[in-house]
Amino acid sequence: MDRRNFLRGATAAATVASIHSQAYAAAPSKPRRVGLIGCGWYGKCDLLQLMNVEPVEVVSLCDVDSTMLSTAADLIASRQVSKKRPRTYANFQEMLDEQDLDIVLVATPDHWHALAMIAAVDAGADVYVQKPTGCDVLESKAMLDAARRTGRVVQVGTQRRSTPHLIDAKQQVVDAGLLGDVAYAEVCCYYHMRANKNPPDTTPPKNLDYDAWTGPAPMRPYNELVHPRSWRAFMEYGNGIVGDMCVHMLDMVRWQLDLGWPQRISSTGGILVDVDSKANITDTQTATFDFDDLDVVWTHRSWGSAPDPEYPWAGIIYGTKGTLKLSVNKFDFIPRGGGQKIHGDALIELDKYPTDQSDKKDWNMELHVASAIRGHMRDFLKAIDARSKPIADIEQGHISSASCIMANNALTLGRTIQFDPATHTAVGDDEATALLKRPYRAPYIHPATA
Repeated sequence: MDRRNFLRGATAAATVASIHSQAYAAAPSKPRRVGLIGCGWYGKCDLLQLMNVEPVEVVSLCDVDSTMLSTAADLIASRQVSKKRPRTYANFQEMLDEQDLDIVLVATPDHWHALAMIAAVDAGADVYVQKPTGCDVLESKAMLDAARRTGRVVQVGTQRRSTPHLIDAKQQVVDAGLLGDVAYAEVCCYYHMRANKNPPDTTPPKNLDYDAWTGPAPMRPYNELVHPRSWRAFMEYGNGIVGDMCVHMLDMVRWQLDLGWPQRISSTGGILVDVDSKANITDTQTATFDFDDLDVVWTHRSWGSAPDPEYPWAGIIYGTKGTLKLSVNKFDFIPRGGGQKIHGDALIELDKYPTDQSDKKDWNMELHVASAIRGHMRDFLKAIDARSKPIADIEQGHISSASCIMANNALTLGRTIQFDPATHTAVGDDEATALLKRPYRAPYIHPATA
């Protein structure tokens, strides 16, 4: 297949439109029973949007922060049709041992995604798991293997694939052939989102079981940056800005252009400016994902100004006939040499979902993303009913997540990684292959160990 020729035709466009229909078929006669693991910011965002698209029954919640857990239980009880307060758990395995959940949402910090998702499918639940799928490549592959072994539906929270205005961009521009041939795309983030403080280490708060929160990750002294939101400052718990923000934009471009695995991945960068922060993730990094006849190049810089202030977190696809700029807020197609420009904006639905406004005030629900989460949940429910793969199936999430993880590995090694997805090894590079699996803190066992 010529990856640079993206003229799909009416059949493909119709298929995409069908998959992402804003209307969802009638809910089951008996409400689906739902549990949430990780009751922080995005856990609540995901769960409440699921409740918005179908009258599910939220049966149980789990978190190692007792205050966060109780607050979430009160909130969900107020939104439930039944008004029942969900059961609460500090240990997700105890929650899953009840064997009464149809759906489990996993919204923990990244270093817990794999163990929680695998346990949930083993318990018989279909799963919506936040991105990235894992903190290392073989952890992520174990999640894919578990989903296929159990036959469960697993949707990954790369909701750009269900973002209404980005679906429009795919149909109106990419699938319509307006780009022409494509051999290059940029993905980027210029947000000043890296922690820039250096607070002292302290004793964990009484409401947080810090040992359980740390789980399989290396044990660091507790620091206020760790919980509840700034844990992404540390590579022990995730993969920095590449693992957080690049995974969304790379996945978006892969979906738009129907790309699979990159053949080669390289990266440069480091902590080049903000050397005083306690954060150990890069503040400057570039990565190239080489798809043989198409390069996707990532750049993040958590200092200075964005080259295009209108698109500070974005994907930009360059074609022989025009350029397509894509973000969570909008898209713009600019034809080369003049012609009809095409513009689209994020769908905000306060008339249909007025609670979005209060949720924005209470914990920063992103209004421009709410419709995308709802679309992603509708697609997830359709896949469950059909026992089919959702739009952000675990395999697609694995490809995007693992590619970003390997970009960090390439930076660590200082050389290009050529990856073989058939064997999940780095070709001719034992050192790079060894980095595909990180050590687990005892007594936790890496899911790829067996």
